[in-house]
Amino acid sequence: MSFTIILIIFFGIAVGILSYFLIKMIIMPKRLSAVADLLKQGRSQAANKVVKNILAKEPKNAVAHYYLGKIYLAESKAELALMELKTVGEIGQFDHEIPEAEFRHLIADLFERFGQLEEALKEYILLVKTDPGNAEYYYQCARIFDIRGKAEVAIKYARKAVELDPRHGKAHFMLGLILYKTKHTLEARAEFELGLKFDPSNYDSYYYLGKLLKESNDNTGALLAFERAQKSPAYKIKSLVERGGTYMNQGSYENATIELERALKLCKDENGQEALYARYFMSLCYEKLKNIDKAIEQWEKIYSKKPQFKDVAEKLTQYQEYRTDDHIKDFLTCGQEEFVELCKKITVNGLNLSVRDVIATQNGVDFITVENESKKWMGTKKKPNLLRFLRVSEPLDDSAIRSLLDNMKKLGIVRGIVVTSSNFNRAAIEFAENRSVELYHKEQLQELLKKTSQSS
Repeated sequence: MSFTIILIIFFGIAVGILSYFLIKMIIMPKRLSAVADLLKQGRSQAANKVVKNILAKEPKNAVAHYYLGKIYLAESKAELALMELKTVGEIGQFDHEIPEAEFRHLIADLFERFGQLEEALKEYILLVKTDPGNAEYYYQCARIFDIRGKAEVAIKYARKAVELDPRHGKAHFMLGLILYKTKHTLEARAEFELGLKFDPSNYDSYYYLGKLLKESNDNTGALLAFERAQKSPAYKIKSLVERGGTYMNQGSYENATIELERALKLCKDENGQEALYARYFMSLCYEKLKNIDKAIEQWEKIYSKKPQFKDVAEKLTQYQEYRTDDHIKDFLTCGQEEFVELCKKITVNGLNLSVRDVIATQNGVDFITVENESKKWMGTKKKPNLLRFLRVSEPLDDSAIRSLLDNMKKLGIVRGIVVTSSNFNRAAIEFAENRSVELYHKEQLQELLKKTSQSS
């Protein structure tokens, strides 16, 4: 009798345990299936409640952790989502409810979002191993290897991606980008063009095409490419700055300033590279346009943000006299007609020479001159001089002296003079020493201007 009771009790326990697992097998998936439906409906809070109830009873339920990770993603709680997906990875159970490819894509994206590139790369390499015919996985590997500065490895993965899928536009762009960085410009251009063929919305390609066209002096093509690249959020400001630089190459400084001003209006970070370069290029445009006040304004703004930026400190030092000396200010900023007349006054009153002819020249003016009349030399035949005035900001090198000598030779003149608003470098000074050329630098010009004004 006692044996029968024991058997009944044992049987009852077995039925209870079996029933528990049967109920669990039937009810739990249904509850998790309901979570998926709730997520589709955008009801993340309700889904969260269901999943946490399950996890309270089963802390190691990988499917529940996976769904909780997706819930956190829907709620823009990326850090919490990553923690849940890492737990799923540690459990390591993948099936139809946790598709491995989808999981690794999600966690790789989160790793990258938090700067864990090595971990993200591991996930994509695992995906390559599980599905070696998938071009997307090779593309993602190439992209991350490129970010990490490993161009040789990145290029192998990018080439494999376009080999597996010749129509993968982003992979063509990535290959083009790596080739561009490694100075393989012709191959890079071909890849950017293929990328746009298969993915016309990848406006990043237009930015690099513009750079290549600009470097090959195709300014018209570059301007068009940079115009299209403005549709790329990542390259909009850079494209405007590059358009400004392209217009500068053409000598169209007014158009350049328009583009650079547009770039500055979009810059949110005044200390950023785009803002600094936009201001710097704009200052050079204003300098070329003889609007020195505005050029100085831009240099001062750059200097306040980054004193070491390019030659800004030198520019401010160079134009220091401009702020206190009205004579040099007039010399640098007046219109061309006024400039010629001012130079004539310097020639007559400062250098004691007479102007016989005027010749237009880039960034200045040339005069053919002779010495003024004097009783001592009244009966002597006067020898002409070629006098060149230059209003430039950069120090002059020996090429400036050579250019003057070439013109002197053509005109049959043996004596030359150069007067500049800048200075002469050592090469220019040494080259002029043994030749019949006199050099007047910025400080000497200032003295000549003062002498001229006193004689007026």
